[in-house]
Amino acid sequence: MINSGYEIDFIPVDSGKKNGDAITIRVTENGVTKVYVIDGGTKNTGQKLVDHIKEYYETETVDYLINTHPDLDHISGLTLVMEQLDVKELWMHKPWGHAHEIINDILDNRITVNSLTNRLQESLKIAKQLEEMANERNIPIYEPFQGDNIGHFHVLSPHPDWYNELIKGFNNMPASDKSTFIGEAVKSFKDKIKTVFENWNIETLSEDGETSDKNESSAVLFGQLPNDLKVLLTADAGLKSLDKSHEYALQNGVDLKVCDFIQMPHHGGRRNVSPTLLNKLIGPKLPEGSTLSKVAYVNTSKDCPEHPKKSVSNAFQRRGAKVIATNGQTKCKHWGYPGRAGWVAVTPLPFFNQVEE
Repeated sequence: MINSGYEIDFIPVDSGKKNGDAITIRVTENGVTKVYVIDGGTKNTGQKLVDHIKEYYETETVDYLINTHPDLDHISGLTLVMEQLDVKELWMHKPWGHAHEIINDILDNRITVNSLTNRLQESLKIAKQLEEMANERNIPIYEPFQGDNIGHFHVLSPHPDWYNELIKGFNNMPASDKSTFIGEAVKSFKDKIKTVFENWNIETLSEDGETSDKNESSAVLFGQLPNDLKVLLTADAGLKSLDKSHEYALQNGVDLKVCDFIQMPHHGGRRNVSPTLLNKLIGPKLPEGSTLSKVAYVNTSKDCPEHPKKSVSNAFQRRGAKVIATNGQTKCKHWGYPGRAGWVAVTPLPFFNQVEE
């Protein structure tokens, strides 16, 4: 019987050339074990999550089921987890429940609270289904907002007021008084194939990346696990959300640079981080040849070799974090639990001298 330990598993998401997130965590402290599922990938991922928890965690109980934001590649698999396992708490945002808070900002006065609620429920069908499944099973539902505690984790972002602003920029929302937002379709243009040179001292990662408002609404989590492991889970959060997370953490006496384990935001996309932000979250650039004492995990599809972006991977390494990409395979960080038969040590990504322009 384990008295203290943790296992953090990044489960591969079956989504072709697209990426998604599915994370399971088992934490034991003083002989008491808690199981977390943080996002569920696609529908096909749901069964992988269920099977993984049964086989490796040897339980059918999920203490905390967490959806960071309602993108289909993060939420779809959670319905199977809800169907097949005993879920104790569901943490998810319910945008339709905020319609009355933003209705006065909608420019079309023909739109009512009810019609806005219906619009959000219709555009976020899987999220609404997950809520209904929890209600049918009498599972309590909580919205993860800044300041909330979810077991070993503390929510850094979003603040409820900012979340209401972000909802206005969700896909299929009517025009509002929101002066600027990055619509979800705007960010779909293809990255150039052309490459540029980098070395340890030459960094090409941009300072001005932007992502969608739905991505910015992601719940950002700071965790403290046994053996003093500090964890930062970022989902698809962008520059604004992560900067707000940093500020909030500092105000509460936590410098996120203490984190040993970091989830690379949005599968290693270039528009969610910048050199300045990474200096705040991870630390300043280290001299070439320094020991990389931290680790960054990123969930990537085996059919999507362009993620994580090489410029992003290099930026993490310069600041002391080894980068582990799942590339279609489950990757586990553990302490206190024995190794799993047949599993091998992870191999970090190399430093790249040719990166995307």
